[in-house]
Amino acid sequence: MSEQAEYGGLPDKRQVAASFSRAAESYDAVAELQRSVGEQLLARLPASLQPQRWLDLGCGTGFFTRALAERYPSGEGVAVDIAEGMLRHARPQGGALHFIAGDAEALPLQGASVDLLFSSLALQWCGDFQRVLSEARRVLRPGGMMAFSSLCVGTLQELRDSWQAVDGFVHVNRFRRFEDYQQLCAGSEMQVLALQRRAETLHFADVRSLTRSLKDLGAHNLNPGRPGGLTGPARIRALIEAYETFRQPAGLPATYQVVYGVLGKPR
Repeated sequence: MSEQAEYGGLPDKRQVAASFSRAAESYDAVAELQRSVGEQLLARLPASLQPQRWLDLGCGTGFFTRALAERYPSGEGVAVDIAEGMLRHARPQGGALHFIAGDAEALPLQGASVDLLFSSLALQWCGDFQRVLSEARRVLRPGGMMAFSSLCVGTLQELRDSWQAVDGFVHVNRFRRFEDYQQLCAGSEMQVLALQRRAETLHFADVRSLTRSLKDLGAHNLNPGRPGGLTGPARIRALIEAYETFRQPAGLPATYQVVYGVLGKPR
């Protein structure tokens, strides 16, 4: 059985690309979690690392492409994303020498061509993470490093549980288990330097603010088999009522289970 079949299937990548392309203009205004996670991932890179060539995989609007360029001014940067709309937004702001449309499962790069592969909150959309790791190992030079953040099961559990109470349908994107990340990284023929899971919680004034934020990010429900059509007022009221049971003093919580990984290609 394939990894994708085992945990229920991921969204069609064409839909993911189209959704994030549409969100390119609104993304940065609501990307609080994405910036925080990316900065934590940057902090996990060893100070001694000085890549001649680095790759920002799933570069999005280029926020971390520019951060990597600032951190490694003597290095040559390559930015890759599956969403053309994101690349159109990122390219004029610079940071990388090349901005390329590409898929993490089939990277448009030569073998042994980069010293650092950096990817923050993009790889959760890939159905075959084993293939992602294989491609990372292929494009890294000996001694090179892969640093990634992704999402695992338990992400947006409050929203998932609230919808479950309303209609039993899956309205929240599916993600692989943390144990799958552990197993696949261990079998990747790369050295696992660090791999951990950490909960990150955002708070929202109300359910509408949360769902609007997910839409502006392009990360709303993209599951195959998701309910079609508009959600009626009665179901929305029931969702709000169910979600209110999670309310905390800071607001309605939206918890993300974030995976941070740093892997090294043997010399």
